[in-house]
Amino acid sequence: MTSPVFSLRVATPSDAAQLVRIYQHYVTDTAITFEYDVPTVDEFASRVHETLRFYPYIVAVSSNGTILGYAYAGPFNHRPAYQWAVETSIYVDNSVRRIGLGTALHAALVECLKAMGITNMEACIATTDHEDAHLGNASVSFHEGKGYRMVGTFEKCGYKFNTWYDMVWMELIIGDHMADQPTVRPFSEVASMVGALQTR
Repeated sequence: MTSPVFSLRVATPSDAAQLVRIYQHYVTDTAITFEYDVPTVDEFASRVHETLRFYPYIVAVSSNGTILGYAYAGPFNHRPAYQWAVETSIYVDNSVRRIGLGTALHAALVECLKAMGITNMEACIATTDHEDAHLGNASVSFHEGKGYRMVGTFEKCGYKFNTWYDMVWMELIIGDHMADQPTVRPFSEVASMVGALQTR
């Protein structure tokens, strides 16, 4: 099967229906997210809007306009001293996995966050000692491959599908930490770079 050609662009709230279509699988069939209920399109549109007020939200789009995956960042913590750290998320359409979408979205996210002045990328990942139909540890392997280090484990802190799952934090340092750290720029100031970051 030929891998679809895709390009990257900034998401908009009007993409919400397609984003929910992708996310639904992760809510109903996996423990990758600890949400129980699929968000409505309106709720998802609101999430996209709120993220884009300051942070990046990027989609991978096929040549026919179908969204194949998305990635975004948000505050690691809302207190001002944490502004240089973000929590990141990446979701790829389950029907087109392992064609480089996640890698392309992650790389774009890194470049945008660097341009904003972010220094730390934090990933919150569900894990398990006993892989089952709902959760494996591919996400940990993906992040290890991108240079993340394991920071810590929270044991059996998520309950879904009548199963207790662990959660880990992984971290990637992408910027310099200085005594006189420049203020983080909003994503809107660097958003124009997204289209040129990757095209297949």
